[in-house]
Amino acid sequence: MSNYQVRPATLRDAKAIAQIHTASALEAYRGIVPDDQLKAMSSVEKRQAYWREAIEYCEPQVQVAIDGDKIVGFVGFDRSRDEKSRQTTGEIWAIYAAPSHWNKGVGVTLWDAAREGLLEEGCTNVTAWVPLRNERALHFHEMAGFKREMSTAKTAVIAGIKIEEVRLKRPLN
Repeated sequence: MSNYQVRPATLRDAKAIAQIHTASALEAYRGIVPDDQLKAMSSVEKRQAYWREAIEYCEPQVQVAIDGDKIVGFVGFDRSRDEKSRQTTGEIWAIYAAPSHWNKGVGVTLWDAAREGLLEEGCTNVTAWVPLRNERALHFHEMAGFKREMSTAKTAVIAGIKIEEVRLKRPLN
């Protein structure tokens, strides 16, 4: 379906991952989050440090999508971080494509790779926390078979910004 290659991230990928994470978040939250708060979220250096640590310790597992020789997206996945979740429940911690590659199959390719990785880990279900006002992300997850669990809606603080989130869930098989 796509020409993207997916591989495990290396420490050298952390900067590209951070740049995609930042650019994608800024574009996705424009008009949802006030501009001054968006600016506060735009530190590539902080995100690079976070992703370097994630890659180094495999928490979460991080894979990147490659178009030619350029990283165009990434996914972080592992066991669910939710208290009281079963050991067989995985979680998509993050899934982002460069805005220049939105609607071109990067997300689906990354989702397929994460699903395979979670199945190999023995997971039978997967969840993802998505901001309620991020219609693009909600639509993507719902097209991938996730269902909203509205009873889970909560306020999360991300980079000092309060964001309403909801958990989505689906079986992996």
